[in-house]
Amino acid sequence: MGITRRGFLKASGTTAIGITLGSLGFDLTPIKAYATTLRKDLKSARETTTICPYCAVGCGAIVHESKGKVINIEGDPDHPINQGSLCSKGSSLYQLANNKQRITKVLYRKPYGTAWEEKTWDWAITEIATKIKKTRDESFLLENHKGQVINRLESLASIGSAALDNEECWLYQKFLRSLGIVYIEHQARI
Repeated sequence: MGITRRGFLKASGTTAIGITLGSLGFDLTPIKAYATTLRKDLKSARETTTICPYCAVGCGAIVHESKGKVINIEGDPDHPINQGSLCSKGSSLYQLANNKQRITKVLYRKPYGTAWEEKTWDWAITEIATKIKKTRDESFLLENHKGQVINRLESLASIGSAALDNEECWLYQKFLRSLGIVYIEHQARI
């Protein structure tokens, strides 16, 4: 059997790459495809459409849920903006929903404190509402220096989130304006 120089280089190069990858921790054994299992699960899953929360473009996504757990998120082909495609951030939505490191409880650190305490959502909402009311009561301006009625609150401000869809943004800004807040901004990609 004759081996050519080219054949020798191919074989030795392939062997060297395999050994290098194996020593770096790459497992080159075949694995079972996840897509086959996923296709079976998607048939019985409940579909819900939503909007990607990352930027202000508003791409549509389809969320597949089974037994109270998100099992897949993909682009919505019927959505007029993205027509089924998602950017790299939108493609990672599944990891946002299924992340063991995601904080799911209210954590509170007292002023000048060093330790975080777990609190209830009821406590957090009451605390936020109390602070907003106190600030509004102390600094609401009925008139400007000329005596003109202005009804505004300049001591609070809001920077919105791209994680809100249009309807939520509308409700949120109506809420802020009902308080008299005039410094209302929005961020799309901070």
